[in-house]
This record gives sequence, C-alpha cells and structure tokens, in this order.
Amino acid sequence: MADPHPPGLNEEGELEGSSGRHGGILRQFWDSTIGKKIVVAVSGSILGLYLIVHMLGNLKGFQGPGGGEPEIDVYGEWLREVGSPALPEQGALWVVRAILLLALVLHVVAIVQLSRRNLAAKPKGHRPPRIQRSLASRTMLLSGLVLLAFVVFHVLQFTTATIQTTPIVEGEVYANLYAAFQEWYFVVFYVVSMGLLALHLRHGAWSLTQTMGWDKPNRNPTLRRTATALAVVVSLGFAAVPLGFWLGIVPEPTSEAAATAASGEPR
Repeated sequence: MADPHPPGLNEEGELEGSSGRHGGILRQFWDSTIGKKIVVAVSGSILGLYLIVHMLGNLKGFQGPGGGEPEIDVYGEWLREVGSPALPEQGALWVVRAILLLALVLHVVAIVQLSRRNLAAKPKGHRPPRIQRSLASRTMLLSGLVLLAFVVFHVLQFTTATIQTTPIVEGEVYANLYAAFQEWYFVVFYVVSMGLLALHLRHGAWSLTQTMGWDKPNRNPTLRRTATALAVVVSLGFAAVPLGFWLGIVPEPTSEAAATAASGEPR
C-alpha cells in the first residue's frame, strides 16, 4: 500500500526538518503549505487591487484628446510627480513598481512550489478520481503563463519603450495608445489576453475566499457571483480601451505627438 505521506512531507504538507534547519517564524511559515497558499492569496490580492486601479486609469482614454491635453496624459504626469518634492520624480511610482514586482515574484514562486509539492504527494501509479473542474480552474496554468508574457511585453512596449513597433513619445500616453491600437494584431493580442485575465481572476478571487476560510455553503453562491462579476468588469474595462481606439470610438489625438505617431517615426 502506498505511503499517504511521501518522504520529505509531513501530515500538514510541510517539508520535514526544514523548520529545524532554518528556524525562524517566517521560514516556517514559507515552508508550510498553508503559508504558501496565504502568500498566493495576499500577493494575488495586491496584484488584483492594482489591476482595478490601473483599469480605471486606462479608462481615462475615453475622455478623448481634450483639446491637446488628454486627461490620461494629465493622469500619467500626476503618477510621475506624486509625492514630490518629498520624493524625487517617479519616486512613488518606483516604490509601487517594486511592491508589484515582489508580489508577482512571490505569487509565481509559491504557485510553482505548491504545484511541485502536490505532484510529489501523489503516490506513484495512483490515478486520482476525476473531479469536474471549471474552465477557469483547468486553464489556470495556461492563463498564468500567457498573462506573465503579456505583462513583460506590455512593460517593454509602453513603460521602457524597448519594443517600438509603433511610435512611442515620452509623456504622450494618449497618442501612444492611439498609434499602437491602430494595429489589429495588438488589439487581438490585448483582447485575448484580457479574456484569459477574466478566467484567471475569477478562479483566483474564488480561491482567495477558500484560503482565507470565508467560504460557507450559504455564502458560496454569492461569493462565486462576486468573483465572476469582478473578473468580467476588470477584463472588459481593459479590453474596452484597445477596442475603442481601433473602432474609432475614441478620436484621433490633436497634440504634436499625433503628428509624430502619424509619421511612423519612433522617438
């Protein structure tokens, strides 16, 4: 009969001997299965909160060019200057970016380690019973990998301007978005990525309630609907921006950056 607790794992799913070797509350917390699940939940919550704020900021693009000073450009300038003069320009922005990067790394590492731990806990040759899972649950790995690639591409395109297949003018957010989303392949890539975000966010939000012990039979229908509504609203909010520019719902920019964008010459 297969050992229900494979070597290296105790009954709580912890690595045997790890606490004694390394010591420390934080190390014990990280080494435990429940600790990693809490890290996934908390880091996911930080990333989810950022997504909501970022989505609301992006929707400022629908306020149009604003007579040469688009509201989304004003918002972008405010983000760069918030905290000054106490902080240097973009100081607060880089603090937020560092927090987000740390949350993303912890989120990915904890998920990978949990997945490996689950595989190690399965007895060899044992076929677990088939459990009906939702589409969001079945595609978590795929959606996570695609979204990670999307984040890297998005940063390289709009933040660092490393990828300039369309013109990028520093400080001209509206014109940059308009130029990028005149290309159908960018629109498709962004919209498909947001569809996967909806699946990932829905399952993540629902899993958060389970990890934190908030799920109860009488609450679960409401919690599931809330997770679904959150995922749909956030993903549609993000997808609306590229679609708005591509379909002509959002007008052409009127600033000098528009001329640069139209010329096809990157900065």
